[in-house]
Amino acid sequence: MIPACFRLDDAESYARWRDGKLAGAPAATCDLVVEVGDIAALSPGERQALHQRLGRANMAVYAEGPKPGRDHKTALKALAAQLGLVSLDANALADGDGITPLRVHRDGTRSRYIPYTERPITWHTDGYYNPPDRTVRALLLHCAGKAAEGGANRLMDHEMAYILLRDEDPELIRALMRPDALTIPGNEEEGMTRPETVGPVFSFNADGTLHMRYTARTRNAIWSEQAAPAAAAIRRLLDGPSPHIFEHVLEEGQGLVSNNPLHTREPFRDDPRSPRLLYRARYHERIS
Repeated sequence: MIPACFRLDDAESYARWRDGKLAGAPAATCDLVVEVGDIAALSPGERQALHQRLGRANMAVYAEGPKPGRDHKTALKALAAQLGLVSLDANALADGDGITPLRVHRDGTRSRYIPYTERPITWHTDGYYNPPDRTVRALLLHCAGKAAEGGANRLMDHEMAYILLRDEDPELIRALMRPDALTIPGNEEEGMTRPETVGPVFSFNADGTLHMRYTARTRNAIWSEQAAPAAAAIRRLLDGPSPHIFEHVLEEGQGLVSNNPLHTREPFRDDPRSPRLLYRARYHERIS
């Protein structure tokens, strides 16, 4: 069932939700940042501050002090548990514990996938190729070592993208909610099998919140005839200047907690003597 504020025939409910969303939207990247002492043991005030930013923008950036000898994975899992996240999405290239270390690989299986190179990653939401029973609703990133140069993330709240598209033309939303809007072909190589997935771009979680499934890739992404113009509208929105697109380079000890918004990764230069290392955790729950 579609919540009233997202129904295309309920302009009044949509206007109330839209106006509240715009009124609370952050104005700059710094509005997303929360200073914390230890992500593994948040204070009530720190947790409240993160939730406040998540409520406004579906994302927050935490910044904690240096932690020499830190077990980053254990701390990241502890942070997730404090946010109500327990069901890790165990993808094929993650470690055995479900968390993925993102570093440059010069050879081997991972080297053929863009997240493990210095190349840019275009706009997407994580898990856009997952089947519905493995929907990625929350994404956490933790920086254990930054790149020598570059590597910024660009971020946009998917609810804000919905507003901008609906205000442009509600028919764009109708097309993006079609069950056949976006097809990701299956993939099978080196023992890793991924079936074809077909589904909408915009859908709704069990609690009535909005979910977005998207990739700007032109290879291995097939848009339905009805959704193709809407896909072009998304690209125009994301490629143009917007006060709702934020850019941030994660420093060591910083991280992103989010409800899987639209995001990119800019190209970077890695220093093998001090390599870039981020830990990524994807969860099937949403941070409420």
